[in-house]
Amino acid sequence: MNAEQFFNNPIVLEDERVRIESLEEKHFDLLLPTAMQTVIWEFTMAKINTPADFRNYFDTALEEKKQQRSHPFAIFDKIQNEYLGCTRFGNVDLKNRKLEIGWTWLHPQLHGTGFNKHCKFLLLQFCFETLQLIRVELKTSSLNIRSQKAMLKIGAVKEGILRKHFINDDGSVRDSVYFSFLDDEWPGVKETIFKDFL
Repeated sequence: MNAEQFFNNPIVLEDERVRIESLEEKHFDLLLPTAMQTVIWEFTMAKINTPADFRNYFDTALEEKKQQRSHPFAIFDKIQNEYLGCTRFGNVDLKNRKLEIGWTWLHPQLHGTGFNKHCKFLLLQFCFETLQLIRVELKTSSLNIRSQKAMLKIGAVKEGILRKHFINDDGSVRDSVYFSFLDDEWPGVKETIFKDFL
């Protein structure tokens, strides 16, 4: 898959629990109720408090796709029959066969349910088995212990901390913890961590 196909063709990834589909304008109103759950944004760079904040966030995601910088997705919960989150392939570098999975947020009711594990499996499988990438990165705030534990739980390798890495929307300074998966690690991760999905 070349860059033109990656950014311009719709991508849909799904299993019995979740459907991940390329973000479109139609998703704005469907995702707004979840985006207004302010607890979601506690450790993120973006701070969403109003529909206008989310409009800006949403438009930025779509603009990044046009600029071939990222490919954002809406996440649909097949059990709840609702759109309850977003994620993104960002910092896309197909020449060097790598990208970042991030900008992920889910309705708080899904935290700790295993729903995110379904999402990550579909995303990682696509990265390594369809795109044939050699590296997939993840990062989170050094303060977000729950997210760090979740990354380790799905087999990501902690690489280190980038100090004073970002200035958040609210002016606070963030250190970022980086994790990664490599192509030669994926088969083992798939067979152990995600064995129930095979």
